[in-house]
Amino acid sequence: MLHYNFPPYSVGEVKPLRSPGRREIGHGALAERALIPILPEQTQFPYTIRLVSEILESNGSSSMATVCGGSMAMMDTGVPLKEHVAGIAMGLIKEGQRVAILSDIVGAEDHLGDMDFKVCGTASAITALQMDIKVGGVSMDEMRQALEQAKTGRLAILEKMSEAIPQPNENLSAYAPRIFTLKINPEKISSVIGPGGKIIRNIVAETNVKIDVDNSGLITIASADEASAEKALSMVNALTEEVEIGKLYFGKVKKIMEFGAFVEILPNVDGLVHISQLASHRVNTVTDEVSEGDQFMVKVLDIDKQGKIRLSRKEAMTPNESEKVNE
Repeated sequence: MLHYNFPPYSVGEVKPLRSPGRREIGHGALAERALIPILPEQTQFPYTIRLVSEILESNGSSSMATVCGGSMAMMDTGVPLKEHVAGIAMGLIKEGQRVAILSDIVGAEDHLGDMDFKVCGTASAITALQMDIKVGGVSMDEMRQALEQAKTGRLAILEKMSEAIPQPNENLSAYAPRIFTLKINPEKISSVIGPGGKIIRNIVAETNVKIDVDNSGLITIASADEASAEKALSMVNALTEEVEIGKLYFGKVKKIMEFGAFVEILPNVDGLVHISQLASHRVNTVTDEVSEGDQFMVKVLDIDKQGKIRLSRKEAMTPNESEKVNE
């Protein structure tokens, strides 16, 4: 949302301050249209952006100043813009057959001239155009010259802007709320919500964040405190993490059977360590090696089509650990 405010005192006038006028609405719409193409995708930066341009003094194109200032303000705030956008207002004066194309016109040239042609864009593309014209029309050559001069001016402005702020700040303002998004397998949504919403309520109560879960598996976590948001994110990741074959996990023995031990490696996710995978030596009885509640590293050997997980304790042991078990 871009709000462009042009109070009367900016041009030395005295009048009541009421609702936005035609000029403010039109110029604000032009600046907003120029900046939208460089905004990051919603998945990359899930914020609503409100940009306010307060014109304190005007003797030229304040809408183009809004484009330039808006681009720099967002980069300074930490919005990951693709690149800078700049704008410049071109003018035209025609006297018979004599024609002059003006760059970066001031108030008098706008008032007395025959054209106000605003061109906005990046170093490689135009993002917005607007023309006010007082003559019957302009020729192709005049339009071509105006666009060429506008490009030259725009590139010069972009160079100065890049010198001041070459890229977006890596960190958002300390006063900005924190929003994290992650995409999970939709089948894991129930693991985050829990029976009757018990799990998600516990996360919210513990971290004081706001969590939205979409049916597509997109989870949004918002908080005024970055540490709280990161804590909630880690809790959700723990609940939805997918088991990977070949990866090591620190597990806890949940149940002992004659043929092996069931070990929980993630919340509500367990696998079987067969008796043959408990140690590098022959194990006669499972309880000779492990007991319920024991914790140790295991390696995921396989996941079958039914989702059953095969684990190995001996594959996760270091040489020193293996020697101690054998002893």
